[in-house]
Amino acid sequence: MSESPSAPAAPPGSTPDRKPEEKPSFSRAILDAVIEGNSVVVTILAILVAIVLGGLLIAFTTQSVLHAWGDFFSSPGNAIAQAWDAASGAYVAIFEGSIFNPHTVSALFQQKSMSIALHDGTVSSVFYPLSETCVQATPLILAGLSVAVAFRAGLFNIGASSQWIGGAILATWLGYGVNLPIVIHVVVCVIGGFVGGAVLGYVVGLLKARTGAHEVIVTIMANYIMQYLLAYLLGKPKLLEKPGANGNLISPNIASNAHLPLLFGTHLRINAGFLLALACAAGVWWLMNRSTLGFEFRTVGANPNAARSSGMSVTRTWVLVMLIAGGLAGLAASTVIQGTDFSLNFQSYGTYGIDAITVALLGRSKPGGVVLAALLYGALHAGAPLMQASTGVPVDIVQVIQALIVMFVAAPPLVRAIFRLRAARAGGTGQVLSKGWNS
Repeated sequence: MSESPSAPAAPPGSTPDRKPEEKPSFSRAILDAVIEGNSVVVTILAILVAIVLGGLLIAFTTQSVLHAWGDFFSSPGNAIAQAWDAASGAYVAIFEGSIFNPHTVSALFQQKSMSIALHDGTVSSVFYPLSETCVQATPLILAGLSVAVAFRAGLFNIGASSQWIGGAILATWLGYGVNLPIVIHVVVCVIGGFVGGAVLGYVVGLLKARTGAHEVIVTIMANYIMQYLLAYLLGKPKLLEKPGANGNLISPNIASNAHLPLLFGTHLRINAGFLLALACAAGVWWLMNRSTLGFEFRTVGANPNAARSSGMSVTRTWVLVMLIAGGLAGLAASTVIQGTDFSLNFQSYGTYGIDAITVALLGRSKPGGVVLAALLYGALHAGAPLMQASTGVPVDIVQVIQALIVMFVAAPPLVRAIFRLRAARAGGTGQVLSKGWNS
């Protein structure tokens, strides 16, 4: 049996001809992203599912809707219409309270003179919802960046609340206890807020670097310590208590020289703190993507052992990361104290520490994503009061929607299963946010 002739062998050192890979078109890339469900698509779909489930929860916890569904078999159209009206009415109210309210626009056109409209604030009222969204989003951007920076370095910063309190204490004391010219006073208080938070972060990083204490345990304990410290300081007249407060746990008002300047007049609360937050987001992006230090942060976050083998100081990185993270959380406090509240009380720290984690998760630990996530949460917070006032739906539903968003964002396989998305190809766009326990 004769052997078939074989193809001539390629000369030594040469490579066989290969077809060049064709670059997919833009439309094809978009289609693939939707079908496979990359991180952006999964995040958008997670938000959509959370909004739908939130609407169902609103509809079926409204008394009138429940009564209508009791008569579903006799009047199914009315039951469905009642449920739709309840859910859509709540979301429309959130939109009007956070983005745009057409009623204020109609009032503006009814004014006989633009000068009158400017004088009584009608023009400002058109932009008031957007202004409130930005005001609510400002501390969330900074606190979210605090958690996101730590995530990218493989650390889990649950101590944004304690770092917020540290920054608030120092910014408040500098605000009323020091007399400085207007511009200098504002800058000094902002720097004080950063330093107050950075000190707390530095302590966490140092303990982890020197003793191996886990940052999750240390930051949780720091939250309790700082809360009790704040209560102590606000309860002592010679420390932070306002004269004549009679145990109400509130500080004196900071001087007007320390207020962050308003951006668009006295009718809107948006102030320079929003610009500061955007500047910090841009700075974090540059730090993490364009600087040597940011490369070290990301390398340590991906694989501490490999980073150590390549000559990087992992312990130094941990200290620097937590210092920067704490400073950003402290800046979040200064924007609240200097921008909107002008005093410190025991409830001022609110839920910023928890919201910071959810904003960082939703933003995929990217500065741009954190800004967008904070704006989304800011819109929900800004629109919630109008929703409750106009529809009777309690503002607590906003927290439920936030929790649903985080749940679905944190479970991409569940979103893929709901929408029957193809599994992402190897080397896709998925991202590991943090090593979590640094194992």
